[in-house]
Amino acid sequence: MEYVSTRGGTGAVDFEGALFSGYAPDGGLFMPQRIPSLHRDTLQRWSSLSYPELVKELCSLFVPAKLIPRNVLNELIDKAFSRFRHKNVVHLSRLKDGLNILELWHGVTYAFKDLSLSCTGQFLQYFLEKKQKHVNILVGTSGDTGSSAIESVRGQKNVDIFVLLPKGLCTQIQELQMTTVIEDNVHVFAAHGNSDEIDEPIKELFADVDFAGKYNLMSLNSVNWSRIMVQIAHYFYAYFQCTPSLDTTQLPMVEIVVPTGGGGNITAGCIAQKMGLPIQLVTVVNSNDIIHRTVQHGDFSLAGSVKATLASAMDIQEPYNVERILWLLSGSDSLLIKTLMEQFNISKRLKLPEDLHKKLSETLGSCSASDQDIVGAMRRCWEENQYLLCPHSAVAAHYHYSQPHSIPRCCFAPASAAKFQDALLRAGLAPQFPPEISALTAMETRSTPLERGQDWAQVLRGRIEAVAQQWEAQVGQSAPQGR
Repeated sequence: MEYVSTRGGTGAVDFEGALFSGYAPDGGLFMPQRIPSLHRDTLQRWSSLSYPELVKELCSLFVPAKLIPRNVLNELIDKAFSRFRHKNVVHLSRLKDGLNILELWHGVTYAFKDLSLSCTGQFLQYFLEKKQKHVNILVGTSGDTGSSAIESVRGQKNVDIFVLLPKGLCTQIQELQMTTVIEDNVHVFAAHGNSDEIDEPIKELFADVDFAGKYNLMSLNSVNWSRIMVQIAHYFYAYFQCTPSLDTTQLPMVEIVVPTGGGGNITAGCIAQKMGLPIQLVTVVNSNDIIHRTVQHGDFSLAGSVKATLASAMDIQEPYNVERILWLLSGSDSLLIKTLMEQFNISKRLKLPEDLHKKLSETLGSCSASDQDIVGAMRRCWEENQYLLCPHSAVAAHYHYSQPHSIPRCCFAPASAAKFQDALLRAGLAPQFPPEISALTAMETRSTPLERGQDWAQVLRGRIEAVAQQWEAQVGQSAPQGR
């Protein structure tokens, strides 16, 4: 299994190469050269597997045993999930009115990103320890990615992580989950800008190929293929939990509703569908509706500035993983994708070719939800089930409540409601805080401010260079001394 750039301007790499990359050197994103196709008997066999077992089976299709032997891969995944609170790692709650909620938030930071990042952290450490190598991880976060990424590598001697968060635009709890981690290898920057603006200095550093190579830069945003790969398991687990039977002549369909920000999770769904899983996909967004407009009208264009919403982790105007979906649907036409994405990068406006838009609208349904819609779904779910939804999960529930369905439907819940006190209060609901979250407000915090007018990329360069010098000094001190 090799990985190629969506823009076709760089050579194929193996899983290790894709894992340690951010964007591909040509500005594209890595994707498998081929998508495995699963037969019905494989689906039958997998239907009784636990979530961790499904992750193992799926990862083994994309990670050759010569890179990570299967028994080691299994051990790494077991270790990744050892800190999850629920015995099944993920859990399906069956609520009234056919509302099935797949809780993907039982990890350390109460967000779905713990699932893919805990595994990715283990894969990283495996290769780093083998090669005695050090990497610098750059992460921009609109809410949950930063804390999940930090937890996946905190305290690891071979890794330093640099996280940029949009000051005041995450919830207090999301921000505290990052700024209260006082570890030497964790560097948090609080930027006075929105989630799209903090991506710019990160892109700039990755585009400087010499700098990125010299300092072993990599990303744990969902530009990283490893995260997409692990998330494919969500769809298989949801399907097997929600389908009535696999014994019918034609395998039954299940509709899966996915709250979407940067588009990594829905990309994983498109891959699962391509592998042969009989699912209908719906991508649901908040008022930052570029993906909805792209699906409905082929209009992949920015619409003014980012709008601050209750579903803050989805306040994204440039969902970079759409590039992966378009590549997949274009039949891996990297020349077309390069042309389209270069046009978008220049003008921030793109009208999809008619045939590509047709394929996209056949692959995905879509819906956008206002803050009023989100609050309404949160209230209704509580009144009918005494079940608290986070505002992102409520975007999916809004779709469920407003769209009738004739086949089983599963709504993904990307985060615990406990992280979103303001949204709960706005819905007239009482927050319920686990002890770990309540304790955050009394803890010491540490972060570096990035002010408007500063050259954020230059600030990052300086910190990365300083950390690299410290690492080299430590390695020099620990090396055997000559006589």
